[in-house]
Amino acid sequence: MFWLIIFAVLLIVCLSGTFYLITRFHKFGIIQKIAEKHKKLSWLLCLLPLGGICCFAVINTYAVIIILLHLIAFWLVADLIGKIIRRITKKERRFYAEGVFTILFTAVYLAFGWYNAHNVVRTAYTFHTDKPLANGSLRIVGIADSHLGITLDGEKFAKEMERIQAENPDIVVVAGDFVDDDSCRADMVEACKALGELKTTYGVYFTVGNHDKGYFASKRDFTVDDMKNELKKNNVIVLEDETAEVNDSLRIVGRLDKHYKERKDIKTLTKDLDNSKFELVLDHQPNDYDNEAAVGADLVFSGHTHGGHIWPSGYIGLLIGANDFVYGSKTIDNTDFIVTSGISGWAIPFKTGCVSEYVVIDVKN
Repeated sequence: MFWLIIFAVLLIVCLSGTFYLITRFHKFGIIQKIAEKHKKLSWLLCLLPLGGICCFAVINTYAVIIILLHLIAFWLVADLIGKIIRRITKKERRFYAEGVFTILFTAVYLAFGWYNAHNVVRTAYTFHTDKPLANGSLRIVGIADSHLGITLDGEKFAKEMERIQAENPDIVVVAGDFVDDDSCRADMVEACKALGELKTTYGVYFTVGNHDKGYFASKRDFTVDDMKNELKKNNVIVLEDETAEVNDSLRIVGRLDKHYKERKDIKTLTKDLDNSKFELVLDHQPNDYDNEAAVGADLVFSGHTHGGHIWPSGYIGLLIGANDFVYGSKTIDNTDFIVTSGISGWAIPFKTGCVSEYVVIDVKN
């Protein structure tokens, strides 16, 4: 409900901001000249740029909203700065520099955001542990938030798995939001197959996120159970509030996502476990840090935040208590936490607050 309210507010801002943009376009010199003879035509011409922005609806509505929000925000700032400069210099405006600057800046800014969303980078972490590991080290490759369909279809996902294979992982983990409401069965099946073809020492492990079940599941041509069955068919180990004893020195705890009412608390899930093993916890949403540190987990891997996705949404998430952490790594007591920005992201084809990534984690004695 909270996010529906946020979306409604953003929609209202976009609609009211659209009228503001129309008045800004009308300030350009060429439009002003047309207005001297054809006032109605000048206002109609101001709708053309908005029509161009609406073409992004071919991708989805969210893309249009994001472009409009950035254009409105940047234009407001540019107008304010321009007004201050003219007041200080006491000079009249010769041409509408604020408008030109805003359009160019927004285009470049969102172009980088588009690149960040569609280009997957490698991010590496190294941790040390006193607990014995087989061969003295462990290489984990982690991904989350593929949200199949927005920037990664099944074929592109398979290409990224080839890069992950080249990392020679001991284990690969997927921390939820593998699919989304708009994902299609063909992409899901191809992505599951790509995970199944990975050659690792200890296998591929998966835990669900809030989007895997689907908020509007009837839109999809498969169910969450179809997805889990396809993963299992490809030898991916699905953990839903379950524990996998990988070997004599490694354990993986896969938690149900926070939005599942039946989810167990971490103390219940781990109360009978031997603490001598290195314990990796997969938890899609990074918001149970104190409890996970209290039970002595060694490493907790999460996604969900998309690293902030659109700046400054990550900081807003922290302020309202939606997440304990947005991106990167931190340590609480003896527990290391990692939040990945995700190999893709939900709905919005731009990332202005982060990059798309897969994570390589080397744990060493």
